[in-house]
Amino acid sequence: MKAQDLKGKTIAFAGSGGLDSCTITRWLTDKGVRVVCFTADLGQPDEEDAAAIKGRMLRAGAADFVLLPAREALAAAGLSVIQSQACYEGRYWNTTGIARCVLVKAMLSEMKARGLSILSHGATGRGNDQVRFQLITNMLSPDFEVYAPWRDEEFIQRFPGRSEMIDFCKDNGLPITATKEKPYSTDANLLGLTHESGLLESLTTPADFVKPIMGCYPIDAPNEPEKFTVHFEQGRPVALNGNSVSLLEAILQANTIGGRHAIGIGTHLVENRFVGIKSRGVYESPGIELLGTCYGLLLQLILDRRAREFFEQLSQLIAKQIYQGYWFDLATQMALRAIQRTAELATGTITVSIYKGNISFVSATNAPHSLYSEENASMEGIGDYNHTDSEGLLRVFGVSARVLATSHQIDLH
Repeated sequence: MKAQDLKGKTIAFAGSGGLDSCTITRWLTDKGVRVVCFTADLGQPDEEDAAAIKGRMLRAGAADFVLLPAREALAAAGLSVIQSQACYEGRYWNTTGIARCVLVKAMLSEMKARGLSILSHGATGRGNDQVRFQLITNMLSPDFEVYAPWRDEEFIQRFPGRSEMIDFCKDNGLPITATKEKPYSTDANLLGLTHESGLLESLTTPADFVKPIMGCYPIDAPNEPEKFTVHFEQGRPVALNGNSVSLLEAILQANTIGGRHAIGIGTHLVENRFVGIKSRGVYESPGIELLGTCYGLLLQLILDRRAREFFEQLSQLIAKQIYQGYWFDLATQMALRAIQRTAELATGTITVSIYKGNISFVSATNAPHSLYSEENASMEGIGDYNHTDSEGLLRVFGVSARVLATSHQIDLH
């Protein structure tokens, strides 16, 4: 779609109140498009008052503003990320990717209630978000249309970069905080922060160039370790340090505790975007890193060798699916069903020590489905395991091992 096709129509625009949102809203309004701005309350730690976005967007020309309550939905999606250990290409917990899934679903639901069928967003033509907005809309509301200004040649010619957008907003008296000297951009929600672009595009810029929002760097963390205990019931964190919590409270409290000890702060990743280019990001996700690591320690007790191998395949699949915008498709839903069986067994209490960005195991208790046996694992003369029982097992394994040698498949050089 092009801007000229939208004249006289009403569109639903996913706006955050930042530079791009204000620019796009004003530009489209000037072209005779009625823009209804949709913003989701995702617990953004960089936005003290989500409602304040309304004032900025109305001043930019929005005909109406809709604030979507989405904290609980994002917390639930975040739990699925934890339970599936869905880290993309390292320790990126897909915090932005899963938030887009929650945002678009909530937005489409409200659009239907208001009789709107054109969704617009400010994602660029180089990133992953354009794919997520497009595919999620196509999957959940196939009859809806999507307008992306960054794929509209008229918009690109008018605003080839941030400088032109900043000048445009200043000329129109729009309330932006962006400056031409801003060193990088940030996308935030209660699960974590993504920092990218600007000076971070240079690999000579260290990760600690970013000023943390959800915590601090190890050098500034307390000089004494702190113990952290989480109790899981069927895969859900229900108590932190002995106090009962809701899922949302668990994530928010873990953010605070993990953040002050530099957990999950400044994670550097040069990743493969879905569109085929590499990008560099610096991530903050203290709560998910802390809870996710504890959950991973619990899984070590529960999964046998075959279940572990299958789980890791599912984990990798789900991480890629979230990143690429396929959260709602059949493959993801099939994988999540399988993961849920694992979650049903994930009951137990994990205690760790957190210190200057590190998480160290302390203890695991109250895990009724644990396969670990101190007696069977012991090197002492206890338990039912008889060392001589291994003789027959190794004779069987030895048959195929010898065949490899006699068939000259072993290279000794």
